[in-house]
Amino acid sequence: MRKFGLIGYPLKHSFSGKYFAEKFEREGIHDCQYDLYEIDTISKFPELIKNNPELEGVNVTIPYKEQVIPYLDELEPGCKAIGAVNCIKAKEGKLIGYNTDYIGFKASLDAWLEGQRPKALILGTGGASKAVKQALEALEMPYLMVSRNANGQKGQITYDDLIKNEQYLQEYFLIVNTTPLGTFPNTEEMPDIPVSQIGSEHKVYDLVYNPEKTFLMRSLEARGAVVKNGLEMLQLQAEAAWKIWN
Repeated sequence: MRKFGLIGYPLKHSFSGKYFAEKFEREGIHDCQYDLYEIDTISKFPELIKNNPELEGVNVTIPYKEQVIPYLDELEPGCKAIGAVNCIKAKEGKLIGYNTDYIGFKASLDAWLEGQRPKALILGTGGASKAVKQALEALEMPYLMVSRNANGQKGQITYDDLIKNEQYLQEYFLIVNTTPLGTFPNTEEMPDIPVSQIGSEHKVYDLVYNPEKTFLMRSLEARGAVVKNGLEMLQLQAEAAWKIWN
């Protein structure tokens, strides 16, 4: 039996387990299984690998996309540039890190924008934001990162800056949420952006997919914005991971 799985914490509402179980069923793949490995600290990762020598591939989710890097033998060059890993291939005793979030997001966003290239605001600075940043660069779209504390970082502003300076939302018409805010069960949370400044010229891509329409999406859609959740990106990144493992 070929084994694959997912590491992260918590994994109660994981997409990958259900996706791969349905994929194996649908495509008549009977020699593979996909398990969830919920570990409360990344230091347990080596032990997990040691205890499951038949693991061929592992997906990585919050909060370990960056923390897992020191435990890997090498990073695929594109993944190295991103600085975050969401897919690991175990091959001949070596663990190789990849980033399929980048592949999934870039393909999904490009199709959704239908040739448009608006300036983007990336909400959040975690592992997922790094893949988004790389995809926007590849699509030649200017962007700013938005976080609670900008710490004087170039190309980064705070939520306070957004609220105080209306200029930003008059110039940046794509908003990409890479934070977990709004994810089930805390569905009435959203990043602190000034909703009153949103209009029909704005587009919102929320990487959260559970619930299907997040509080952020609902709030901005009510102001006329066009919205999209992260489900398609997740499906595309899962298929990209499957391709890498095979």
